[in-house]
Amino acid sequence: MDHLSVARNVLKLEARAIDEVSERLTDSFCQAVELMFASKGRVIVLGMGKCFHIARKIAATLASTGTPAFAVHPGEAFHGDLGMIVEGDVVLALSNSGETSEMTAILPSLKQRGAKLIAITGRADSTLAKAAEVSISSHVPREACSFGMVPTCSSTVQLALGDALAMALVEKRNFTEKDFALLHPGGALGRKMLKVEQIMRTGENLAKVNPDTIVRDAVILMTKTRNGAACVVDAEGKLCGFFTDGDFRRAMLKDSEAILQPVSAVMTKNPTTITPGYLASEAAEIMFGSGKKFSQLPVVDEKGVLLGLLDDDELIGM
Repeated sequence: MDHLSVARNVLKLEARAIDEVSERLTDSFCQAVELMFASKGRVIVLGMGKCFHIARKIAATLASTGTPAFAVHPGEAFHGDLGMIVEGDVVLALSNSGETSEMTAILPSLKQRGAKLIAITGRADSTLAKAAEVSISSHVPREACSFGMVPTCSSTVQLALGDALAMALVEKRNFTEKDFALLHPGGALGRKMLKVEQIMRTGENLAKVNPDTIVRDAVILMTKTRNGAACVVDAEGKLCGFFTDGDFRRAMLKDSEAILQPVSAVMTKNPTTITPGYLASEAAEIMFGSGKKFSQLPVVDEKGVLLGLLDDDELIGM
């Protein structure tokens, strides 16, 4: 059998195994979701061997979607890590056979510590399944290897069931994209979920002038602060105009002496503005998604007082 044939056979067997488990799902899955949702503690995912690698991924997915979770190795739990598990926690135990010695050895201790037990196992009559408050079947008729022993279909099904539990909890918690972004501040999505007030230019990085400032001085300040525009404010700090590079070029084309005029004579009055509570992704839609493109937007409060300047450099890629 050539390599592609082997690959296609493995993928088909694993896909079929997931389909079959999906068709066999019972109310025990719903019970598991409710048990995890009601927990005042964490979800502790256990697994030996390949199951431990699956356990770590399931725990990471749960934690990143609003369900505090971490993985514990049963062997380490037997030698002290049981202290990580406390009353109110829910233990999600993975074992294809349900008879893994390291797993069954700690079952009495889990009960003593007051943790609830959910089993994902291939055998409904196993020690693990019988000890659990809820048991979800992960039975597969065969593994994908030629001799039927390498965890392939069984581990894939465990991973898929972990994802299914996590996504059911996402819906149960009304967990949103914004919530997800808060847990992923370093990623592209997290950046999209930053608010305008977190990325706007302020203080010395902001070109701010009064209406009587001459155009030349406004341009010097814009150059110094590396802003493509200057915000024009009145004595109360309210935005009364916006002066951009484009305004400067247009004014000079009309009158070469415009550089000595007050900025109020050439500024854009009643400019488009944005408030600090907008998300960066929403600001990007305003600046890039409309028919008119904006390179900068003044940021003002509800009274029109200038707070900062949003530059498109901060929104590239959104």
